[in-house]
Amino acid sequence: MDRRKFLKGSAMLSGLLTINPLDLFAGNAKAIPSDSKKAKNIIFMVSDGMSLGTLSMADLYSRNILGKTSHWMNLYHTGKVSRALMDTASASSIVTDSAAASSAFGGGVRVKNGVLNVGANGERYVPIWQKFKKAGKKAGCVTTVTITHATPAGFCVNSDSRNAEPEIAEMYLEQGFDVMMGGGDEFFNPEKRTDHKDVYNSYKQKGYQVLKTKADLTNAKKNGKVLGVFSSGALPYTVDRNNLSDLQGSPTLAEMAGAAIEQMRDHSEGFVLQVEGGKVDWAAHANDISALIHDQLAFDEAVKTVLDFAEKDGETLVIITTDHGNANPGTIYGPDATSKFNSISNYKYSNEYVLNSIKSDFNLQQIKDWIYETNKIRLSDEEGKHLLDFYLGLEKHESGLYNYKKLPYKAFSDIQQKHNNVGWISMDHSGDYVEVAAFGPGKELLPSFVKNTDLHQLLLKASKI
Repeated sequence: MDRRKFLKGSAMLSGLLTINPLDLFAGNAKAIPSDSKKAKNIIFMVSDGMSLGTLSMADLYSRNILGKTSHWMNLYHTGKVSRALMDTASASSIVTDSAAASSAFGGGVRVKNGVLNVGANGERYVPIWQKFKKAGKKAGCVTTVTITHATPAGFCVNSDSRNAEPEIAEMYLEQGFDVMMGGGDEFFNPEKRTDHKDVYNSYKQKGYQVLKTKADLTNAKKNGKVLGVFSSGALPYTVDRNNLSDLQGSPTLAEMAGAAIEQMRDHSEGFVLQVEGGKVDWAAHANDISALIHDQLAFDEAVKTVLDFAEKDGETLVIITTDHGNANPGTIYGPDATSKFNSISNYKYSNEYVLNSIKSDFNLQQIKDWIYETNKIRLSDEEGKHLLDFYLGLEKHESGLYNYKKLPYKAFSDIQQKHNNVGWISMDHSGDYVEVAAFGPGKELLPSFVKNTDLHQLLLKASKI
């Protein structure tokens, strides 16, 4: 589905954005002296759709339930990083989609929502991973959603539509990117593509190892080109993988990031790698607090993997950020706010799994028993009937991005909110400023406030390309 339809009124805002007053002071990265140590490698980490509340709640959950500070927040506590706020607007709206946001990083120019590095008059802006490939570096992307999705694609290719994922799968091969890992079997598999092209075989003919499982990843030969496609569609939510044995054959984001680094770290000219926690965004769209927190913490484990390498290496610039906010979740004041928030640890699965498991032939007691088994929440009869009515067709079905089955995400989240004290402003992207952290050579190039396009120039400047 196209996120653009969720960003209503963007066309009216496009004129306003051309005179955005933030432009007067946000783009100041170029004013900083370029006498810093050269970054041989760059790792750009994106927790897609991460509002500040998501970062805060993941850290709170980690401290309260797991007994440790999150790795991202620990970087702030220890002062190891430069830190900034970032304006995430696109060329068509103060609220961006992931395609325009990634294009700002990738092409260095703000474009309209829905396209990848293509200007209003058809201009093709060269994506930054192509620039680094031309300079002799290896380049790759890993993600928990389809590898052809908007965020990795924005660093790599040009396209008039972010939805052209079958074509993007072939563009990656044309460009010769070295390590690409995520989901999206339907865009490579001849039995699932409408044109029946065997894109996997095309990669194999160009010398790529094609990986399908976590075991394949573990056993992959080093220093070669790799295509890892570990699921149809996106990889599973972390909370589901942790609790459902049949999902544990797919790798974690930290495992993919570590494997990608191992594949490219010995290259004499260095490497660039994008690491995306894509399902943080999907969980925010669903107002799914358990999925959101656990996928943010999975991203946080990838932060640790990357920083462990970068600290030892000494030549790697790491950028840790998001492309935009989403749903602006946060904890709500109340006398039992702490204990209610901590009750999220009782949620065994994502709301997607919980709600998909409910059938139209469930009776009231069955749905109440299922919600208690999975969330330790005791539904009232009224709440149980309200949820069940969605499956009986008595309630208006919910719509929304990534809600293909019209599941009652909002209705269930509203019920959960009474028990966990977490509120949401919407089920869609937001235009709030977001966090940026920089570690390693070039971190001093990060000013305290930036536009998303400034990061494109910062990467080039840090690597002296």
